[in-house]
Amino acid sequence: MQPLREPGARGVSGAVPEARAGWTGMGRRGRLSVLDVCGLLVVFLSLCPSVSLQCKILKCNSDFWASTGHSGPEEEFCVALRAYNSCVRRTARTCRGDLAYHSAQHGIEDLMMQHNCSKEGPTRSPQAPPPPPPPPDTQEHSDGPETCQYEHGLPRGAPAPNYAHCGFFGDPHLRTFGDHFQTCKVEGAWPLIHNKYLSVQVTNTAVVPGAMATATSKLTIIFKNFQECVDQKTFHAETDELPAAFADGSKNGGERHSANTLRIVEKVPGAHVEIQARYIGTTIIVRQVGRYLTFAVRMPEDVVRSAEEGDTQDLYLCLHGCPANQRIHFSRTLQATGRNRPTQSFSYHTAKAKCKERLPVEDLYFQSCVFDLLSTGDINFTMAAFYAFEDVKMLHSNSQRHHLFEEDAKSGAGPGTAPRSLLLLLGSAALLLGGL
Repeated sequence: MQPLREPGARGVSGAVPEARAGWTGMGRRGRLSVLDVCGLLVVFLSLCPSVSLQCKILKCNSDFWASTGHSGPEEEFCVALRAYNSCVRRTARTCRGDLAYHSAQHGIEDLMMQHNCSKEGPTRSPQAPPPPPPPPDTQEHSDGPETCQYEHGLPRGAPAPNYAHCGFFGDPHLRTFGDHFQTCKVEGAWPLIHNKYLSVQVTNTAVVPGAMATATSKLTIIFKNFQECVDQKTFHAETDELPAAFADGSKNGGERHSANTLRIVEKVPGAHVEIQARYIGTTIIVRQVGRYLTFAVRMPEDVVRSAEEGDTQDLYLCLHGCPANQRIHFSRTLQATGRNRPTQSFSYHTAKAKCKERLPVEDLYFQSCVFDLLSTGDINFTMAAFYAFEDVKMLHSNSQRHHLFEEDAKSGAGPGTAPRSLLLLLGSAALLLGGL
């Protein structure tokens, strides 16, 4: 039976006979003992210079070594071996070119045969059922997210907390926590959120070679260790790899904590996940639309502004917006668009008609959709704008502020805002592209 393939992992070809041969020949019944095998793995993998910082094969090996460093029932060894196999397979994308990765694969296969372990089965030892929940706490709690259920930790009689929304999508377009709407360049890695509870970083890459259009191809979210509520957890997504779990394979904030404190819910496999961080009253939505990612968050205002000691949050895009030198100035964009002529797939009229199918109200989401179609020619950007607005309707606490219009952007975007109307940009860009 072929081993199961992890979602999103690619197949690995190219056997390494020399590495495989090292797994037999000594020990009981002519085979290496478990400790011999683990020792060889430690020596071999530690000496292999090709294992990069991104390849986590050494972490998989150390976890397996820790779980098999003592004697125990055969079934427990098989459980640990299946967990090791799962960990190695999750590294396929970053480790497939490493000899250590291939050697670990072959070693696992031989150990499974030696110990008659099935490839299917539990990867974690059975645990005792959790203790019954404690009786309800009747005492008042202090203000702020100091318990594992944010709203439950507010003082009795306190008003409902104010929630803020930030969204990042398309070419890329940013809606800040203050409802300012900007279009930015921000190529490369940039922080969207950075406070005492979590950090979010996006990486934007060029959509059309030679043009200014960029979109998000990678996204990393780090939930920091917080009192008794959650262990530190990292979520990483990139093009064609939107996992339904944290980087360590878990789907919640840690075995010691309630699954409802921090958890990942997969809405559409490979296309839409929702992360619920109830201990800080926060909901995050990550989508893949076409080849690029979108991000949306709902967060209490006091959490939004919770800085770590000494942190000025100067590059916190969701709070402060894009730096002035990273915002797209319309005149420069028009010149670059006319010079490079990245696409003739849509005229202004056809782009507008296509966006109208999904976004009937001609607000800034509609206008960003038209702009993205003209600048990239990629029809998927229509859906990126549509889902960004759907996330606003779900996450923004003020229904009167779901739509943003040109006058909203003018009044709230702050210093460095583009000096001309977005509508003028769209019409002029269409003329430069020969679309009218």
